[in-house]
Amino acid sequence: MTVLVLHGVNLNMFGRRDPAQYGTATLDGINAALAALAGELGVELATFQTNHEGAMVERIHAALDDGTAAVVINAGAWTHTSHAIADALDILPVPVVEVHMSNVHAREPFRHESVLARVCAGSIAGFGVQSYLLGLRAACALAR
Repeated sequence: MTVLVLHGVNLNMFGRRDPAQYGTATLDGINAALAALAGELGVELATFQTNHEGAMVERIHAALDDGTAAVVINAGAWTHTSHAIADALDILPVPVVEVHMSNVHAREPFRHESVLARVCAGSIAGFGVQSYLLGLRAACALAR
């Protein structure tokens, strides 16, 4: 079973971007923690990060045919704006779990609404790197 973890816009800047909100973990560190947990869970892990919305949509489309069994996504700001990403995720016949490092509900009002929520099984927010790890566990449980 393969779980695809998608990292959206600006998330390549983890570790340098607003440590008060996102902590000091880097994207490479997050992916390493995810890979270690995937090994414990006995699943394959694929990761992808882009700052280009069309590239994110294309990667989601590719998941239709590459054996992806579940998706974990932190779309960054696209969470609140991208109906294109939501529509692409809606095509997938696999569970999708939305994650966020920060507690988006305790931040600016525009962050309180997710346009992706309608196509996700659930959302995990506010636990830093643990949000990703909890998301991976949830995605695996849903896919099994």
